[in-house]
Amino acid sequence: MAGGKFKKDKGKSNAAATPYQAGISFHKSKGQHILKNPLLVDSIVQKAGIRTTDIILEIGPGTGNLTKKLLDAGKTVVAVELDPRMVLELQRRFQGTPYHHRLKVINGDVLKTDLPFFDICVANIPYQISSPLVFKLLSHQPAFRCAVIMFQREFAMRLVAQPGDPLYCRLSANAQLRARVTHLLKVGKNNFRPPPKVDSSVVRIEPRKPAPDAKLVREFDGLMRICFNRKNKTLGSIFKQKSVISMVEKNYRTLQAVGQSLGNVTMDGLEFGDAEEDLRIDDGDDNGEDEMEMDDMDCSGGGLSEFKTKVMNVLKEGDFEDKRSSKLTQQEFLYLLSLFNKAGIHFT
Repeated sequence: MAGGKFKKDKGKSNAAATPYQAGISFHKSKGQHILKNPLLVDSIVQKAGIRTTDIILEIGPGTGNLTKKLLDAGKTVVAVELDPRMVLELQRRFQGTPYHHRLKVINGDVLKTDLPFFDICVANIPYQISSPLVFKLLSHQPAFRCAVIMFQREFAMRLVAQPGDPLYCRLSANAQLRARVTHLLKVGKNNFRPPPKVDSSVVRIEPRKPAPDAKLVREFDGLMRICFNRKNKTLGSIFKQKSVISMVEKNYRTLQAVGQSLGNVTMDGLEFGDAEEDLRIDDGDDNGEDEMEMDDMDCSGGGLSEFKTKVMNVLKEGDFEDKRSSKLTQQEFLYLLSLFNKAGIHFT
């Protein structure tokens, strides 16, 4: 286990835990599911494409089954583990072996840890930290070559979903703006000890180089929050909602008042640079979409109606009024954002 909360049991029964031969109990509630299939471990290492000179980041190494294979393949392994019992087990397992000096173990929460330089990340993570971890890694500088990570299957399929797929959502769009994501293999729950309630999938994540500019990342996510709130409605319908128009206009007026220039996204020359901020995407039950109150009443009143017309004109200019977010490609979203920016409308 590498992230989330970990508390010592105080007088509680370990009946819900699965014993390990060294006396360690695994706790499902803490995301501790250890890979027990050696063929699967070998397959993950092979698909990671590790070089002998690579520094490898492993998140949630547990008792070290995957760690040993990573040490065989690469130069150094930096393992981040939250559970102090697992840290001791790792140290005992590799102490006095040729691997000892090539393994660095960090006892801590990966979401709160300043990660060192690494070439590649290979991890079997607690599923509850999936979304924040993905975007923490994509914000890491200097950029790594790739990450091969085990996720809960539904999260993995949302991560790699394409326009038109039922699981295509804000998570898909934001992740694919910053990285190439590929589904590698499906993993049945019986490959773990203790078995989780759901199947898993291994996904390969390769950060885009150069990375999209941090301002573009924030703007894009702001637009995605609106578009994917009701992804099967037309954009014309979404942007006619009183709550949406009010929110967008408030931001528009605020930026005008402070005289702030964010710069515009253009399709001819998107600015790329270092993404500096951690972008975390909620991967809750609503397909990764934020809950937003949607008032079905149309806007009324002089100033507000004028701004609504401005927004509708942007949608009409790009022929987006009758299109749905669930069907739009990355390039179409970027084009829509560039049209909004050209009209002075921003989403940060």
